[in-house]
Amino acid sequence: MAQFTLYNKHSAPPSSDSTRVDCEHVPLCSINDVQLRFLVPDDLTEVRQLCQEWFPIDYPLSWYEDITSSTRFFALAAVYNLAIIGLIVAEIKPYRNVNKEDKGILPDSMGRSADVGYILSLGVHRSHRRNGIGSLLLDALMNHLTTAERHSVKAIFLHTLTTNQPAIFFYEKRRFTLHSFLPYYYNIRGKGKDGFTYVNYINGGHPPWTCTDHIKHYASKVRHTSSLCAWVANRVQQVVRWFYHKLLTRFNFIE
Repeated sequence: MAQFTLYNKHSAPPSSDSTRVDCEHVPLCSINDVQLRFLVPDDLTEVRQLCQEWFPIDYPLSWYEDITSSTRFFALAAVYNLAIIGLIVAEIKPYRNVNKEDKGILPDSMGRSADVGYILSLGVHRSHRRNGIGSLLLDALMNHLTTAERHSVKAIFLHTLTTNQPAIFFYEKRRFTLHSFLPYYYNIRGKGKDGFTYVNYINGGHPPWTCTDHIKHYASKVRHTSSLCAWVANRVQQVVRWFYHKLLTRFNFIE
């Protein structure tokens, strides 16, 4: 696994080159050249410009203010030569507070006390894609949510356009599974676009049981019960044989 360093934007990263370089003209030589740090208010303009280039959705200014200043969000940047080349923004919230379309992610019994992680955005600069930056950012989030302190987080989920094949391939490769189809979920430039919900279950979380799951469960119980009955019958048979042997031995001794 690649090594990375978390550092503060206002302190120099562990690099001998302190000059900011245009990412378009700098090839990424190694994933080890990338540092991870949390977003700070000074990143707002740069992050806003990047998101406008990467995503078809127009986020309001207040959203950028929130992700660069509020501790409510897990907002992590991948930095190369002092420039942000990737970022992930996620939020941890109680399952009971998710939107209606996402209520079927966890069983009701589990969801009463569980939290979930929601990935709002994950993007990488075009010139640095397919270098493992997205995986590095996602791994950082996964590691954060699978600690003992975050054991209540039972799932990580996200929404993506049905036409975003690179994103779908990326998440499916990272063990996210398709949960639901959301018709006209996005409003992009005045047009409705369909979306998918993808989920990755962690910390013992699992989806609600279907009828097939219930049938398999009860079938397993029946098989277990049958095995138990067979074991009990065998033990009873052994006891009867032992008792009969003792009785017969005693009878022969008396004679």
